[in-house]
Amino acid sequence: VESRTPQIPQLDYLRESGSIVQDADIVLFLYREEYYNPDTDRQNVTDIFIKKHRNGPTGNFELYFDREKQRFRDLDTKHQQAA
Repeated sequence: VESRTPQIPQLDYLRESGSIVQDADIVLFLYREEYYNPDTDRQNVTDIFIKKHRNGPTGNFELYFDREKQRFRDLDTKHQQAA
């Protein structure tokens, strides 16, 4: 993945993993920009990409990643705590 551009994960990255994509009802990918770009202004933000959802919509959303506790939180909640 690191050598691919863009690094945002895609379903075809799982192509050689057997029938994962075909059999799965939901496929989610997590992406942290700061892993690839340490100078980003999106520190501690994780993008969650819903790339496949057999019975619902696909799309993406963001979560706050607390590295110290290895925990994800709602991004809006974290912004409210900082204020």
